[in-house]
Order: sequence, then structure tokens, then C-alpha cells
Amino acid sequence: MARYGLRGAFMFTPEELRQAAIFACLDEAECARLAQTVADVRLKPEEWLFREGEPPAFHVVFEGRLGLVLDVDGKLTEFENYEFKAGDFFGEVPLLMGTPTFGSARAKADCRIARLDKQQFHHLMRDSKDASALILKTLNERLALVQQRTISLPTSRVFILGRHPDTDCNGVRDFLSANRVPYEWVDRDLHPEQVPPGASDDPECPAVVVDGKVFAKSPTTREVAQALQLQIAPNRDSYDVVIIGAGPAGMAAGVYGTSEGLTVLIVERWAAGGQAGTSSRIENYLGFPDGISGEDLTSRGFKQATRFGAEVALTHCVEKLTPGSHGYLCQLDGNKTVSARAVVLATGVDWRRLNVKGEDHLLGRGIFYGAARHEATNLIGKKVFIVGGGNSAGQAAMFLSNYAAEVNVLVRGEGLKLSMSQYLISQIASKANIKILPHTRVMSADGENRLQQIEVSVNSRVATYDADALFIMIGADANTSWLPAELERDPRGYICTGRELTTWKLERHPFPLETSLPGVFCAGDVRHNSIKRVSSGVGEGSMAIAFIHQYLALRQEA
Repeated sequence: MARYGLRGAFMFTPEELRQAAIFACLDEAECARLAQTVADVRLKPEEWLFREGEPPAFHVVFEGRLGLVLDVDGKLTEFENYEFKAGDFFGEVPLLMGTPTFGSARAKADCRIARLDKQQFHHLMRDSKDASALILKTLNERLALVQQRTISLPTSRVFILGRHPDTDCNGVRDFLSANRVPYEWVDRDLHPEQVPPGASDDPECPAVVVDGKVFAKSPTTREVAQALQLQIAPNRDSYDVVIIGAGPAGMAAGVYGTSEGLTVLIVERWAAGGQAGTSSRIENYLGFPDGISGEDLTSRGFKQATRFGAEVALTHCVEKLTPGSHGYLCQLDGNKTVSARAVVLATGVDWRRLNVKGEDHLLGRGIFYGAARHEATNLIGKKVFIVGGGNSAGQAAMFLSNYAAEVNVLVRGEGLKLSMSQYLISQIASKANIKILPHTRVMSADGENRLQQIEVSVNSRVATYDADALFIMIGADANTSWLPAELERDPRGYICTGRELTTWKLERHPFPLETSLPGVFCAGDVRHNSIKRVSSGVGEGSMAIAFIHQYLALRQEA
């Protein structure tokens, strides 16, 4: 990152400032005042001046060159033909529009840059008509360039070419949606002109195009991830910490671990964010008074973890955990093994299955587990049912009510008061197209190629409803059968930690989040008696790293 020099060591003189056109129009007194407060920033090649999303500032280049880097649908893209050199200024667009920086700037040579904060920038605009005119002229030119660039960018990095929107490449589409990668569905029959050369015309063979590369047959999610340049394999053989699961707890552990100097690998079989990533709106998370979607929260956490240096190996899972000479050996699918001095189990939980007649046949064809946000636009004006009475079901109902004509929430009990937060209950009550159906259980689902009807039991009476979609959120189960037998779990498979352990072999007491295997910690929903909230998972993930530091210190002393 940028290094700010000490006053007297790195400091502009008024004469130096006047070498830039933006400051040349200032009188001597104004320039002298500015020289006392403007930051003198020095960068080496490849150092970042600022990163996308940071608070904006106004920068003037005196020496060197800087490149502009943008995140285009998850891919860092450097615009080779667009750079800032001596005499250029930038940062006025987000400052005048009141937004965070929407790109990143990285040094391409040794640089010296003047940095003005928001208040200094507005003083410059107010006190100098010439400077203000030059800034506004440049602003208009850049907005025109942004418009041209936006039009020239592809609308998506991935195109799926098929004929059966309910079935073709379902797994790939789910993977892209879960990882927040935009894609477009192209019907081969309706838009044959959009089918690129090399894509098969076989009606039973859908194709996928990723950044221009054509997969003539439906690729695996791992092949798609690799084509998108996502990390799918560890870069090292050993790490300080291996974190299994990239939900809120796992990502928090990754952020705190890497920011405190540990080498960290996060292994995730599907997508960063876990079930929290599917939440349409989280309104009780501290610091977001207007709420934030699970997608936004987890994507920010993913960027934060990787920016600090955490590795995230997607499309992989840990199949076996065994003691090693320096800690534990984690065997990934594909026979890749990495060692870890400590391990964090943050696998989360899997949606509990409904197990009714017709479910397997219609899964992905109108029946979904979780919110399936990407299905919302397919449900405009349609009739939707949600099974479950927890917060996830409430958030999904609120989100889908903006698209569907009718949203019905099916609950086994009398209502929502015992299982849902009051703020969600109040919001649901204000929506005319959301109905709560108490004492209701789904018995079966029917449809030839897509869900058409569901049969339910209401107070022991059978009723049939036409249905376009059924979203199931009836709780979750721990999937921990792959872990060593000596790791203590409760009867439902949730992992015991700390004071709840009944088996412990060392003289010292276990740390609060430590399992019966010393050096293996557990955080988040998969932990016995955990609080099933995003904020709780984030807290436990960060706490696990604090205990790991203590654990590693004890091992070093021994």
C-alpha cells in the first residue's frame, strides 16, 4: 500500500506544486498553504495507491506512471491503454458523485503523488475558479469515456447455449449464481446467430462459453472455475492454518489469520458464503442500518480475505483429516494432501431434505433448497410456496414477493412468532401478496418436466395447490461423518468444543472453540450449541484465530 512520509522528509514545496497545471493557477499564498497540508506519497512499482471501494481522494501525479485496474465480473482487468502520468490528476469523479472509488490504481514505475483529502479538494474547487473549471472539464471527458467503455464491455463473462432452460447445465448455472458470476442463457433455436463457431448443434448437447472459450459439452464446475481463473488448487504443501468451509465463520478466520501473519488455505467445495450467501437481505447485522444481502456481505468478505493473502481453493473438499508430524494432514479430493499446524472446521450445515414424493424428479425444476435468488426473474407473476418458518424463509418471502404474484409460507406450527425475528414478521405482515399457511405440511409434488402442483396436509385435511416454485428451508443437518472417529460429536453430528467435551487427553484445558483433537478448532453452525446467526459465525471465526495463536505459542514453548 501507499507509504506516507514523515513531515520534513517527504513534503512538497510551493514551487514543486506549481509545476502541475491544476496547481499552477493558484496564487502564491494559496499554493503555500496547500504545500503545508498535502500528502507526499511515494510508491514503488506494483504498489497500490488505492483499492476499489476505498474512500475517495484527489491525486496529482508528479513523477512516474500508474495503471487503472477494474474488477470486471470478478476478474481484475488492467486497462493497458489507460494510465496516469506526470501532470495528470484523478479522483474527482467519486468525490463529486459521493461514491467510493470504483477502480484501483497501481504504480507501474517509481511514483511521487500529491494526495488531497475530501475537504482539501472541495477547498480547491471553491477557492480557484480556474482549477474548478479544469476539474469539471476533465470530469465530463472521463464520464464520456466511462460510457464508451461500459458499452464496449461484454454483458457477461459466461454464456450458456441450450434448448431446455429447466435442465441444461443446471449444475453450472447454480455454481455461477452461488459464486456471483453473471451469465446469460441463450436459446439456440430463438437466437442461432449468437451461437459461436465450435459449439455443437446437437440438441442434446448444450454448450458453455467462458471468456470466449467454448466448451462443446457441458463442463464440470471445476472446469468452469478454472476457465474463470478462480483458484481451484493450493499453491503450497503446508500452511499455518487450513480452514474447511468458506461461510461467514471460515472467511472471518481467513481475514483475521492472514492479517495477523499466518499462512491460510480455505477449502470450499461449492461457493464462498455458504447458506448466508443466499440470504436476500440481512437487516440485523451490525453496521448496516439499511440491511445488506448475503451475496454482498459474503463477496466483500471473500475479497477481504484474498486481499490479505488467504488462498481459497474452490470446488474441493477435505475428505480425510489425520495427525501429522507438524500438526494435521488434510487430504483433498483428487489425492492432493496439504499439512497444517492448526485446522478450523467451518463446514456449516446442509439443508434438511423434505423427502416427499416427486421431490427428486423436480429438484431444480421448480423445487429448490435455499433462496435460489437467480430464479426470481423466472417467477414474475407466478405462484410461489416457501416451506419453513425461520429467518431464511422470511427473508426469501420478502425478496420473492417483489417478483411473484403470490408467496405462500407453509409452517407446521401456529405461526411465525416462535421461529422468526420480529422485524421480519412485521415486514411480512405489510406485504399483501404474502400469505402464512399454518399447520401445513407438504405431502407430494407433481409435474411432468417442471413443478405444477403440490399436495399438502392442513390440519389432517388434504388440499392441492397449483404451484410454479417450491423453496424449502426447514432447517439443516451437520455433515461430519468424514471426520475422524475420535473427534467428539453430539448425537446429531454437531461438533463438541471447549467445556462441552467429555473426552480430553492433555493436562491443559481445551480452548473454548477447540475440539477433542488438540489444534483442531470449530466455528459457526456446525458447532454444537452454536447460535445460528451470521454475526455469531463471524465472531467465532475470528475468535478461533486468537485461540490458534495461543495454541501455536504453547507448542513452540514445548
